[in-house]
Amino acid sequence: MSGETKTPVLRFPDALPWARKRFGDFGTLRRGLTYSPADCRARGVRVLRSSNIDEDVFALHEDDVFVCKQAANIPFAKNGDILITSANGSSHLVGKHAIVRGLDEQSAVHGGFMLLAESDTPDFLNAAMGAPWYKDFVASNMLGGNGALGNLSKPVFEKCFFFAPSSTSEQRRIGGFFRELDALIAEREKALGKLESLKKAMLEKMFPQGDAKVPEVRFKGFEGEWEEHDFENVFQHIPSKHYQIPTEEYLSIGQFPVVDQGKIPIVGFTNNTEKVCRAKDNPVIVFGDHTREIKYVDFDFVVGADGTQLLRSSKHDLRFLYSLLAGMSLPNMGYSRHFKFLQEAVYVLPLNPSEQQAIGSFFRSLDALLAARREEAEKLKQLKKAFLERMFA
Repeated sequence: MSGETKTPVLRFPDALPWARKRFGDFGTLRRGLTYSPADCRARGVRVLRSSNIDEDVFALHEDDVFVCKQAANIPFAKNGDILITSANGSSHLVGKHAIVRGLDEQSAVHGGFMLLAESDTPDFLNAAMGAPWYKDFVASNMLGGNGALGNLSKPVFEKCFFFAPSSTSEQRRIGGFFRELDALIAEREKALGKLESLKKAMLEKMFPQGDAKVPEVRFKGFEGEWEEHDFENVFQHIPSKHYQIPTEEYLSIGQFPVVDQGKIPIVGFTNNTEKVCRAKDNPVIVFGDHTREIKYVDFDFVVGADGTQLLRSSKHDLRFLYSLLAGMSLPNMGYSRHFKFLQEAVYVLPLNPSEQQAIGSFFRSLDALLAARREEAEKLKQLKKAFLERMFA
């Protein structure tokens, strides 16, 4: 088997066919630290865990676990090592990985449910672990799951096979390519995070907080206190049952999109013309009774799952109301109903319709910019996925 070769669909020019290699040929794996609650400290040696891998990116957090120096009796983690989740109560997290970056020297070790891979070509090895073969390997070799602790053993990792270039030069070129692509994705994600933080801050500043009747930040030319209203004087509650179809009627392609109470904007399609909510010319706010998700929908659609509440307003600017709801902090009651909190709330609104429109327009522009930035980041992620599939196919 070791003599088998393969030529990837996409590769750098003048490269030789790839050979079947073991994971252990590229990295030395180390088991993590076993410690007790008595070893934990407010500060000390950081213990790297699954939470330090955030969507394939290494991250440090204020609430990380720390242990005393005496308890940290394994080699320290260092920049360039690959941190791998080898065991987790959530089986879908087993196998996730990231290159350690930005870590102070001798400041951290990895925990007992983690593995650390030391490699001369970490960027290549980490990129290879993003390819389809790795997902299949984890699914086929993970023990446990279904409520039990899912885990991958160190020996199984070391012996697993995948196709890779024999040339260290080609490994480094591939690793460098994905390192730059990851850096570009991280840059887009960082910019997106800043915009999301800006929106959150402006929602707090442009709507009165607590018992206040005037917002902290206001457009020039508007003055005076805002006025209190109850739910019935602000919203029209539209029964959603008339527009709802069961999940089994969803199509992958159809005339009308299906919108439900979840995070995903569109969950399917349908050709059912009798259940269409006409929102292209008369938009609606969709509120998730169970999820607390809020969406502004300005296209014709059909309602999906139960718990989807529809709101309109004949008196107030709907974009303004959408932003107002987006800034509200509702209690999290799990999978219980949350719509009652909207019905019981007191809404403080500006008397001048022009001020509502100005605020609504501001957040519409900000939301459009956020959507564009999310799309950019998602396209880069999809591009990376396509490269991984074709370069390691």
